[in-house]
Amino acid sequence: MPPSSPPEAVITRRGNAREILRLAVPAFGALVAEPLFLLADSAIVGHLGVAQLAGVGLAMAVLHTVVGLMVFLAYSTTPAVARAIGEGRLGKALAAGRDGVWLAALLGVVLATAGFFAAEPLIALMGAEGEVRGYAVDYLRWSMPGLVAMLLIFAGTGVLRGLQDTRTPLLVATAGFGLNIVLNFWLVYGLGWSVTGSAVGTSVAQWCMAAVYLVMVRRNAVRHGVPLLPSWRGIRSMTRVGSWLMLRTLSLRAAILVTVVVVTGQGAVNLAAHQLAMTIFSFLAFALDALAIAAQALIGKELGAGNAGKARELTTTMIRWGAGFGVVTGLLLAAVAPWAGALFTPDPQVQSALAVALWVLAAGQPMAGYVFVLDGVLIGAGDARYLALAGLVNLAVYAPLLAAVAFSGAAGAAGLGWLWAAFAVGYMAARAVTLGLRARGDRWMVLGSVWGCGALNWTGDATPDACRCCLRNRPPSRPLEAGPAALRCRPGFRRHHHLLGRSLR
Repeated sequence: MPPSSPPEAVITRRGNAREILRLAVPAFGALVAEPLFLLADSAIVGHLGVAQLAGVGLAMAVLHTVVGLMVFLAYSTTPAVARAIGEGRLGKALAAGRDGVWLAALLGVVLATAGFFAAEPLIALMGAEGEVRGYAVDYLRWSMPGLVAMLLIFAGTGVLRGLQDTRTPLLVATAGFGLNIVLNFWLVYGLGWSVTGSAVGTSVAQWCMAAVYLVMVRRNAVRHGVPLLPSWRGIRSMTRVGSWLMLRTLSLRAAILVTVVVVTGQGAVNLAAHQLAMTIFSFLAFALDALAIAAQALIGKELGAGNAGKARELTTTMIRWGAGFGVVTGLLLAAVAPWAGALFTPDPQVQSALAVALWVLAAGQPMAGYVFVLDGVLIGAGDARYLALAGLVNLAVYAPLLAAVAFSGAAGAAGLGWLWAAFAVGYMAARAVTLGLRARGDRWMVLGSVWGCGALNWTGDATPDACRCCLRNRPPSRPLEAGPAALRCRPGFRRHHHLLGRSLR
């Protein structure tokens, strides 16, 4: 007898797994590009002296904050492009990507100009003095041209992710990292430019990477007849969605910042151990972020195509993978926790405190996997407003937990353990509840052309009032049509119905 074919459900699961891995694995490599840039700068500058390294560290703190807040340029572009791809409208996808690139350029020029002139007062505000202050100002000022490029990279990466391509960003990031090292060595040591050479080398490498994305976006736009000049309606629509995503990011940054404030009060030992634990947490987060990026691209595409069932299947698979990854990494962390500190420091007190923090972090890893994946799913669905408001709720839940740790007087390893219990368990649990409740329903699964808190008008162009309209606002030439494309308005407005998707075209 011929061998029987595998059940259809098995084939579907395998297909979903291949789709996720095709996007997630290259995304992981590309995600570490910016940290590697900064790590290379630190390693090269570190051999110049303590003052130079301290100055670069302060300037990097400012850059980290700005770049972290601007990541919405990738997160807002990806689902917009992916939805249009799902609809089978490549021209509209490229137009959304073009608008994202223009928004990045405009924001980059404004922020870089402001940063160049405000570098000295910003560094002074952080308490730097003497040589450290001078090196920090030099590095920050000459990093500003690269800031424009970095924002263009965000937008360009978002375009390619939306087009279901994460391999090209990996290749661009790898080449940029190699170029960055070569340029920095030459400028810092060959020409003797000190920290200025490091900043200039990184900026040049970032502009080379940005140029690749700009050429790709331009070439595809010209090939498909998409105008190169932006649609200001499209930029406004993307700005609205981006503002909600920025608020979401701000709530996450605020949670991390107040955690540092509390651990600083526990003393230098706990602060050092906390920094090491947060570094490990951040590295593990890259792998989970790779799954989240796959979720953004795939969920956006399937919702754009009207495939609610496929979107659910992918969400379930990625949640299972995220939680499974958390279980594996949690077990590994728990096993190596007693000895991990010796890799970073010879201080026995720091090693002891780090072991406790890693045990707590290990316990929270499965929940972190669940949270990171759902965050990516809802970003891909364009549910930015909910994510922003949920972020504020989560921060409000986290604040009293941190206050309890701060006023408990707990110190040493026990104090750091309670702090990480508040962050890795308490704060993550709040995020898991708010994201899980949303994902269980279907209000985030808006099919067709509606995206974010804006929608698309009857010709496919962004309009700021689209999500307030109802059927009475349709063009007279368009007859009423019933069918599966009729969907609810986005939350926050009256539950009229839109005729969306294919029935409108």
